[in-house]
Amino acid sequence: MTTTIRPLKPSDRKAWEPLWAGYQRFYEVAIPEETTDLTWGRFHDPAEPMHALGAFDGDDRLVGIVHAIFHRSTWLPKWTCYLQDLYVDDSQRGLGTGAALIEAVADLAREHGAGRLYWMTHETNTTARKLYDRIAERSGFIQYRTAL
Repeated sequence: MTTTIRPLKPSDRKAWEPLWAGYQRFYEVAIPEETTDLTWGRFHDPAEPMHALGAFDGDDRLVGIVHAIFHRSTWLPKWTCYLQDLYVDDSQRGLGTGAALIEAVADLAREHGAGRLYWMTHETNTTARKLYDRIAERSGFIQYRTAL
């Protein structure tokens, strides 16, 4: 099966929304529509360091999404790329779509001169962690956060 990965265009929003909703259900969160609208706009604003890529199957159906954010780091002289969201339709699980999306973000990071690509997942996400453990190094860091 052929999968094509490309940046999402404004016209892809209707196809992106069900995957974005599936991602939120998986993590048991509800992101307000206003935030989703703002985020979608940022993906398409050249002044923003945010990107959205999509995986399209042979029928040009959007079957996976990934979002990436570039930022500076006090540890590296080059840009750092944070892969924030990765979600693949159930029909595509185990077919290499997730790995292809990660590789596409890695290519994007190299194109932008980044020195590191990183991402996080929930500790209970054992299926995805099998892939992540195979293609990347676990940092050992634990995330802490607080609402402001």
